[in-house]
Amino acid sequence: MNSSSRPIVASYYFPNYHPDARNGKLHGPGWMEWELVKYARPRFPGHAQPKVPAWGYTDEANPKDMEQKLAAAADHGVDAFIFDWYYYDDGPFLERGLEEGYFGAANNDRVKFCCMWANHDWKDIHPCGRTMGRATLFPGKVTPATFDAIVTKMVDEYFVHPSHLLVDGCPYFSIYDLTRFIESFGSLAAAGQAVEAFRRRVQAAGFPDLHLNAVVWGRTILPGEELPVDPRGIVHDLGFDSATSYVWIHHAGLDQSPLTPFETVQARYFAHWDRMVQEYAMPYYPNVTMGWDSSPRTLPSDVWEPVGYPYMNSIGGNTPAAFRAALAATRDRLATQPAAMVNINCWNEWTEGSYLEPDTVTGMAYLEAVRDVFGVAGA
Repeated sequence: MNSSSRPIVASYYFPNYHPDARNGKLHGPGWMEWELVKYARPRFPGHAQPKVPAWGYTDEANPKDMEQKLAAAADHGVDAFIFDWYYYDDGPFLERGLEEGYFGAANNDRVKFCCMWANHDWKDIHPCGRTMGRATLFPGKVTPATFDAIVTKMVDEYFVHPSHLLVDGCPYFSIYDLTRFIESFGSLAAAGQAVEAFRRRVQAAGFPDLHLNAVVWGRTILPGEELPVDPRGIVHDLGFDSATSYVWIHHAGLDQSPLTPFETVQARYFAHWDRMVQEYAMPYYPNVTMGWDSSPRTLPSDVWEPVGYPYMNSIGGNTPAAFRAALAATRDRLATQPAAMVNINCWNEWTEGSYLEPDTVTGMAYLEAVRDVFGVAGA
């Protein structure tokens, strides 16, 4: 791909693969989500589980383990990690992967980082029984004072890091749940004032501005999620600089059969991409999803029925070749619908069946697909 037209290739990064104090209280000392990966089982005919990581059950808060990830990402054309970033009224959650692993890695200059504030309710789904209530453990709605603490942390600690991702010189910050964001301030107008205050803080720190990105959904996935009534109006009124997607199935429904073909989901997502370009008066950054299978978060002893996340149908046929074709189709569409960034779901969503990290069956094939389609920046 021509380097002058090559977009930033970013991958979402889900940092639940290191010991965390909250998880320790919930699940026991040292617990990581690898435990769900290890004990996943086939739930229906043709279901390929468990997945086994080729690198072993690494600890992303260990800088040496993170260095392995960053080297593989950089060598295969992944320019940035968009960390799923959690901060609730009582403080941060899952931050050690970034603050100890990534910041401590000697090669973190090779892969940029930024944050998507994952401000959704954290539910009791690790794992989840078929009839369990999916209780809210940490609410996504926060106080304005908590948001001010988030802004301070971003501006004073993260944005000034030499490896923070900038778009046109502006630090990139993404918000996952627009509904919870507005609820945190009580009204759209008050949320808009908070955004303006955020921008002033960023400008006072010496940046041209903030690049504020909205994750826009077409349908909900996680329990408790609520679709905004008018997402287009919200992102316009709040002054977002770009919109994007987190995963294809936020826009592309799965069929009633256990496995919906990868190409079918891709076509449904591409139709959404067309609508976003037509309807939103701002840049849209497309997503490429490697797969979907949330069954590792279910109890293997429970009856399998598609009764709601994580008991959901999956994407089938998401082979490295199919993923490569989706990347190539995305690249080709960018010729007429250019974007500064493409994001991939996901670097390591092992318990949702979407990961670029190598497993023992496909090896580095998914990363090789990224490299072969988009090349390596500067190479």
